[in-house]
Amino acid sequence: MRNLLRAFLISAAAAALTTATVFVITYLTAPVAGVQVIGARMFPELEAWNAIPNRASLLTLNAATLQKKIESNPWVEGAVVTKNWDSGIVTVQVEERRAVLDAEVDGRRTILAADGTRLPGLGRADLERVELGEDLLGEVVEFARVLDSNGVRLDSIDEAGPGGIEATVEGRRVVFSGDISAGQARVLEGVMAEHPEAEIFDLRSPQRVVVGGSSKARADGGPSAG
Repeated sequence: MRNLLRAFLISAAAAALTTATVFVITYLTAPVAGVQVIGARMFPELEAWNAIPNRASLLTLNAATLQKKIESNPWVEGAVVTKNWDSGIVTVQVEERRAVLDAEVDGRRTILAADGTRLPGLGRADLERVELGEDLLGEVVEFARVLDSNGVRLDSIDEAGPGGIEATVEGRRVVFSGDISAGQARVLEGVMAEHPEAEIFDLRSPQRVVVGGSSKARADGGPSAG
């Protein structure tokens, strides 16, 4: 029994020594020399540093895991992690969310990004406070989601009232109420380009985009509209 225990202890010590040796060689071969964060204004660079273990090696650093940790921050919409094997620098390219809505919703403040994510602050956005009920907030979130999924940029939600919700979309005034369709979102971008003089684009009629304030009013239908 004593010989068996001695053999076990020797094996365990040998395994521990091997592991330590591999760790040291790995670290000395390709240590993480630093972290570079690109594209971040609201995401703190220190958070990227803290996500990397002490004495980390490029050989063992899991880029996908680090990317997920960084993307868990509400300001980060997407991140790409790359390793520079010559310098030892880990580069994190960040695409940040931006606030498009500063709302008072039933007595509490809610700040949303274009994809509907709740943000902890305005960041650098200059937005007017809008009063909304929970039902109108749901309309705004769906509106933002449909625009985002169809490649149309929502700049801000500006006003809300009985006549609808007014927004700035790709620098132009848009009014909507209720759900909008993917077809409306796709047509909207083309109609805005065709009518640079128009003052407002109305999405309140289902499946239609109505141009207002131009010399020639126009109503466009769904995706098949020319």
